Amino acid sequence: MNFPFYIARRYLFSRKSHHAINVISAISVCGVAFATLALVCTLSVFNGFQDLVATFFTAFDPELKVTAVQGKVFDTKDKRIFEVCGLPEVEVSSASLEDNVMVQYKGRQAMAILKGVEDNFDRLTPIDSILYGSGKLRLHDEVAHYAIPGIQLTSTLGTGIRFLDPLEIYAPRRGAKVNLANPAASFSTGNLFSSGLVFAVNQEKYDASYILTSIQFARKLFRYTTEASALNLKFRADSDIAVLKKKIQTILGDDFKVQNRYEQQADTYRIMEIEKLISYLFLTFILLIACFNVIGSLSMLIIDKREDVVTLRNLGASDRQIIRIFLFEGRMITFFGASIGVLGGLLLCWLQQEYGFISLGSSGSFVVDAYPVSVHFSDVLLVFITVLVVGFMSVWYPVRFLSRRLLVNFDK
Repeated sequence: MNFPFYIARRYLFSRKSHHAINVISAISVCGVAFATLALVCTLSVFNGFQDLVATFFTAFDPELKVTAVQGKVFDTKDKRIFEVCGLPEVEVSSASLEDNVMVQYKGRQAMAILKGVEDNFDRLTPIDSILYGSGKLRLHDEVAHYAIPGIQLTSTLGTGIRFLDPLEIYAPRRGAKVNLANPAASFSTGNLFSSGLVFAVNQEKYDASYILTSIQFARKLFRYTTEASALNLKFRADSDIAVLKKKIQTILGDDFKVQNRYEQQADTYRIMEIEKLISYLFLTFILLIACFNVIGSLSMLIIDKREDVVTLRNLGASDRQIIRIFLFEGRMITFFGASIGVLGGLLLCWLQQEYGFISLGSSGSFVVDAYPVSVHFSDVLLVFITVLVVGFMSVWYPVRFLSRRLLVNFDK
């Protein structure tokens, strides 16, 4: 066994001549452990919120979304689009067309995004999971086209879930100049009737702005024929999305952009990642402060073991070995604190997942009643390495400085 490590281990677990040193050493381990526990739990809670947000988006966004790099729309009759839709891994392909419109209902007006989708949209995403109201998903029939608005937009317009009068939709005509004498002539208009349904994604971006309807109505309103603003794809269960994304991008070339669900919501996830990073940095700073307890504990230990240092030098121990004894002592305190903190953090995360004892507030006020938690192995490994690196670096210089001063005094 390594000689400095053996002596350091004895010093860590043996009773010191001054009981206060044992207490300070225990406090040092607890300080590192609590800082580590806070890191594990905080990062896991951020992961939980990310996973929670992802469940909302999966009911509205496709697995892969193809859009044009330049311009709002592309022709769905493009042979490259046919080639992508014909891939054996593709289970559902569905075109959609969306653009800004003005909606009016009984004198109330609001700006919205009209999203026209094909009839197989319910096979593309689990849209039924976010629909509320009575009736089946219906976008059009032989007589009329129907609207499924977001729940906040419904409140803004005052329509209710089932409205009697149609929604009046206004969209500026492409390429037309505004006629000040007759402004209405510069707009395309259409009416959408109630489907008896609204959707709630629990994200203002969708609930307050979007209206789902048939792609036929959207093309007629925006004066397109076979164009679409996006091609939405769903793949077979055993498909590798990352591999297919690269394959489809190669087929389509530089004229198209292929995005997965996270890339479709890049702004939202970027904000959450930044918040997670800032929390990580702040807690690491707190960890650094906790490591000062380790330095204090080692300082008192060095003073307490002055006689042992004399004995070790007389037995032939070099100055380097004596310094390494106290370095190992500080590293073991950090290691035990990190290990206890990680295990404690994992235990708390498991208890929160199973029992949800830390709630978000009164029941029913939020989407979930308790803080969501998702433990990622990569985050746990990052925390463990961070604690070890910060702990080792924080004790390196103080221990070498104090040990050398002690040895210099002995030489005198």
